[in-house]
Formats: sequence, C-alpha cells, structure tokens
Amino acid sequence: MSILRSIAAGIVISLLPISTFAQGLSGPSSTIADLEPGDGLTDPQYRSDFPRNIAPAWFAWKEGLSERGFRFNIDYLSLGQNSSSNLGVGDAGGGIARFYGNWQATEQGSLTFKLEHRNAYGTVAPQFLGLDGGAISITGTAFNDNGTMLTNLFWTQRNTNGNWTLQFGQIDVTDFLDIYGLVSPYTAFQNLAFNTNPTINAPNPGLGISGGLKLGENFYAVASLADANADPTSPDFDVFSHGNLFKSLEIGYTSGFDRIYFDNIHLTLWHADAADDGSRAEDYGASFSGAWFLDNQWMPFVRAGVSKGTAALYEKSVSAGVGYYGRNTDLAGVGINWAEANGVPGSQTTLEAFYRFSISPGLQITPSLQFIDNPLLNPGQSNIFLVGLRARVVF
Repeated sequence: MSILRSIAAGIVISLLPISTFAQGLSGPSSTIADLEPGDGLTDPQYRSDFPRNIAPAWFAWKEGLSERGFRFNIDYLSLGQNSSSNLGVGDAGGGIARFYGNWQATEQGSLTFKLEHRNAYGTVAPQFLGLDGGAISITGTAFNDNGTMLTNLFWTQRNTNGNWTLQFGQIDVTDFLDIYGLVSPYTAFQNLAFNTNPTINAPNPGLGISGGLKLGENFYAVASLADANADPTSPDFDVFSHGNLFKSLEIGYTSGFDRIYFDNIHLTLWHADAADDGSRAEDYGASFSGAWFLDNQWMPFVRAGVSKGTAALYEKSVSAGVGYYGRNTDLAGVGINWAEANGVPGSQTTLEAFYRFSISPGLQITPSLQFIDNPLLNPGQSNIFLVGLRARVVF
C-alpha cells in the first residue's frame, strides 16, 4: 500500500485529443474511441445505414440516453485466419462480444466500463495461430479464448481547463500506452507488430492509475501504474499486497491536442516487476513512435523498441508503414516489421496488409494478408502466409 501511495503521489497526468480528452485517456482502441462512429474525419460517406435501418427504435432510445450523459454500445467481432505453415492446425477463428460505455456523472468526472467475452471457434485462437505455426508472432491480437473479462471499470477526473486528466480503477494500459492512429486490433492492423509495441511487456487489464499533463501547446506527458499480475477474468485487489507493478512514462509532441494520436511523436519508458512466484522475470525497455497524418488521408509511421528481459514478445523491433483513410471511413494499411526475440538466434520479418470496408458506422469487413519471413520456431520453412477476414457489427 505504501509503495502505491508514494509512486502515485508523483505520477503525472494524461492528455488526449480535445474531443476525447474530456473523457480521459482515449486512444484508438479505447472504449471512448469505440463509442465514436468513424475516425474523426470530416464528412464521412457511408455505403449503408445498417443496422440502424432495421432497428430504428433501439438507436433512438440509445440517443435519448446519450443526451442524458449515458452512452453505450454492444458489438461483436469475428476473425478467421488460414496459415500456410507446415506445422500446427493451419486455421483459426474466434469472436469477441463486448458491452461497453461511459456515464458522464459530473461536469468533470465520468465512469467508463467494458465487459467482454472472448472465445475461440476451434482448438487454436487466432492470437496464437502464428505461434502454433512456428513463428514468434501474435497474428490475431485480442482474439483469444480468455472467456468473460472485465476490461474497464474506472473513474476519470479532469480539471476545467483541460490541463490534466486522471483515471483510476480497472484500466487497460494498451488503451493509451505507445499509441498511434493505427494501433487498434479491432479496426486496423491485426498483428501485434503494428499494435502496442511488441517489445513492451504490457500487463492484462487490472487495477491501476494513469494520467498525464499538458506541457505547453504541443508537448505532453503520460504515465501509468498498474497491476503487473492482473487477470481480468478474475479481478481482485491483490496488487495492494504483492506490489508487483507495471510502470510507464511517455513524453510526446503533437501538432495540436485535437490530433494527438494522428500527429504524434513520442518516447515511452517502462518497467515491469518480476512476479513473486517466479512465473515472470523483471523486464524493462524503451520505445519510440512517430506518425503524422498528411492531408487527412495518409498516415506514414515509424516505430521501434527494445527490451531487457524475457517476458516481452521481442527483444528488438522496428516497424514502418502507412495507412490510407477514405472519405467513407474505409482504411487501408501496409506495414513491415523486423524483430529479434530473446534467446532465439536470427531475426524475423513480418509484412501485413489490410483493407477495412466500412459498410456503415455499425458494420465493417476487413480482409488481410500477413507474410512472415524466417519463422524463428520453424526452421524447416522459409516463410508463412496468413489470410484473414475480420468483421465487426455494432448495435
């Protein structure tokens, strides 16, 4: 308890875009971002009004609640993948059902929640299909078989002029840790190489405190302190007794706080304590990310990281790529990653390309292709192809 109090007393507090900063730490994969239709671009042109056109009374009721400060969504995501690997099962499928929302309880404070159920359709979940085929690669981030999870249940408090925001409770640090515009595995890249940096040993959602501080017109600081042993399938307060913590600090630059995860350059430092039971060694590292939104269409990015320990997926990682945003909120992306893993000789290269068809604000279809060169755990095969199809429907 004393450890938490002493560190929390010195933590800096976060900022995010003005449109979402009012609600707290809200990167592209966060609850607040998922509550907003589209990508924050101007004048989106959708192909359809589904599912609003088949349940207008439901959406009218939701809008009435939103006007009174309570917003929520129910969505379902499904992912199927097929691998050319000569090892493992060769294909995988999984789904995620989510109920999430935000209640604006006071002018400066709100409560955010997310309850989800993740399941595999077969023996292997998409998250582990790459590993099953001999590649050190998370090919279907978040699509695992964890069952029912409490991902978010936290309070957000901010000051009136937007200079700081604090959130505490059941948090997911990947909502704001080392983010950029294409970080979400629900709407953008599927491979962890292009999501939260794979050299960061980010904990599962659990008890924590996070926040940041505006440092002038363009600079900001973001920090977090979270349970390194968290298990969202069985939330608890054990961090107050074992004290095994994950800590992070990010210093960044943005063109304006209304574009913080579109135009963003930052450096992140992190540290994770070893588990008392010996199941996880101490780990720490640093990462860099640079992404800039050009003409509200093109987003080139460069990301890199290094870690010292055995818990993170990679010891060294460098990624680069570009995303293209269409007026109908379609999104195309291509990225390439080079990585080395701790204790495994050689390097592995991953390429991913995807195209997200936004049929409507409530329906998205995303085919993807992944190519893994020199899969480090499958010396008998020079490369692996994975074909994927992801769908998301929002009610």
